[in-house]
Amino acid sequence: QVQLVESGGGLVQAGGSLRLSCAASGRTISRYAMGWFRQAPGKEREFVAAISQTGASTYYADSVKGRFTISRDNAKNVVYLQMNSLKPEDTGLYSCAATSSPILDGRSPYDYWGQGTQVTVSS
Repeated sequence: QVQLVESGGGLVQAGGSLRLSCAASGRTISRYAMGWFRQAPGKEREFVAAISQTGASTYYADSVKGRFTISRDNAKNVVYLQMNSLKPEDTGLYSCAATSSPILDGRSPYDYWGQGTQVTVSS
């Protein structure tokens, strides 16, 4: 079992930045690809970014490409999401997740999920 806890969310003005963290416990995350997802009120959850087990490969949704950066520190069992140039449409509950699948496009099933951290971007 892997327990995931997100932090770092908050209220920020458009154009600002936030860095989200996802701390894992129970098992090392080095055996999992990790992803970030978000869900806005009234909308379905959508894929944001993913990173391979070693961090050598990353994959982003078109909507965040060039603005968000996913990274990981396996020694600390933590995954990060650096979010720059935030827009109001980035508002949502951001969750991290772990998957045994090597495919990073967000369509593979994820095995473990965190509860999420709220990000609100004001215009």
